[in-house]
Amino acid sequence: MSIWVDADACPGVIKDILYRAAERAAIAVTLVANSGLQVPRSQWIRMVQVPRGFDVADNHIVAQVMSGDLVITADIPLAAAVVAKGASALNPRGELYTCDNVQGLLDMRNFMDTLRSSGVETGGPRALSNNDRQAFAKQLDRWLLQHQQNS
Repeated sequence: MSIWVDADACPGVIKDILYRAAERAAIAVTLVANSGLQVPRSQWIRMVQVPRGFDVADNHIVAQVMSGDLVITADIPLAAAVVAKGASALNPRGELYTCDNVQGLLDMRNFMDTLRSSGVETGGPRALSNNDRQAFAKQLDRWLLQHQQNS
C-alpha cells in the first residue's frame, strides 16, 4: 500500500498533511513531478523527478500504481486511469474519486473543456479553503484506517 502524489500542482499545505501522515502511519508517499521538489528526509517519503512533457508525471504514476494504492490528484483523467487499475484517488479538496463517480466527473470536465475551447469563460477553481484542507485530512485518515484494518 502506497500513496502517490501528482506533485506539480499539489498545494503545499496538502503535501504537509501527507508528510505527517507518512510518518504517523508508516506508509510510503511518493511525489512525482517534472521539477525537483524539496521533501523532508524520511524513510517514508521520496520524490521522483520525471522529464518535462505532457502527462509524463501522470503516465509514470499510472505505470507504477497498484491496486489498493492511493493517488492524490486534482487531474480527473489521471484519477479515472488509476481507479480503473483498482487504486483510489483523492483530490486536494477531499473528494474521493470512485468507480461510481469518476466517469461522471470526467464527462463534466470534458464538457467544461469544450466550453472553454469555444471561448466561454468558465472561471478557475476557487482557492483552497480551511474546510477543504480539513475534508482532505479526514478523507485521508479514513482511507488510511480502512487500509490498515485490511492489512
